[in-house]
Amino acid sequence: MENKQEFVGHLAELRKRLIVVIFGFFLSLCIGLYMSPDILLFIKAQPVAADVVWNVFSFTDGMFIYMKCGFLVAILLTLPLGLYQAWAFVRPGLSDDEARKTIWFVPLSCFLFLCGMAFSYFVAFPMMVSFLSSVNKSIGAVETYGIDRYFAFMFNVIFPLSVAFEMPAVVLFLTRIGLITPAQLKAVRKYVYLGLAIVGSMISPPDFVSHLSVTIPLILLFELSVLISGWYHRRSSGLLVSGSKS
Repeated sequence: MENKQEFVGHLAELRKRLIVVIFGFFLSLCIGLYMSPDILLFIKAQPVAADVVWNVFSFTDGMFIYMKCGFLVAILLTLPLGLYQAWAFVRPGLSDDEARKTIWFVPLSCFLFLCGMAFSYFVAFPMMVSFLSSVNKSIGAVETYGIDRYFAFMFNVIFPLSVAFEMPAVVLFLTRIGLITPAQLKAVRKYVYLGLAIVGSMISPPDFVSHLSVTIPLILLFELSVLISGWYHRRSSGLLVSGSKS
């Protein structure tokens, strides 16, 4: 009976947290829809899009892009709230020391995601547009882009890289809960390099410089993850040794 009441209490707490996130999302959606015209004009004014004419091929194209932009802004604004609510949900099961240590994953994850968005939009995406546009011009094709295809292509580049930039935070968290160790990361390093090279080639133009421009940051992120994991592992081991001596 007690376990059942505890389970119901957890469900009630989860429901409360989800309601807060949903409310925050709809509030952020209102903000995103209000900001969408300015955001789209900002994107259009960037050098990567300055020479691209956005065409619409149906009456609803512009409206759908407007709505998608609002939803993306809402997701971005809701991310910190969602991460915090997830931390708050598991907070009762953590000690005060664990809570202080894990709360840093919320701002760290948001910061890394923003870094990934900045890198992918200002570095990777312009390289891909420039390369593909040069290929189209080399075969004498007339470039006519629909606004829906332009944004679909842009999002397919930005979001995988933004998620990839979460690697250090994910590795630190998995190290923190004991699922991985620095030794395990080093043991699979060559396989990770191969996987990152494949990912880099899939989201970058098929030329050597572009491959390196995308793959090298991904590899550096992995190495940073290994260093962070090693630092935390050594720190935890040092604390355990000093605690046992005392």
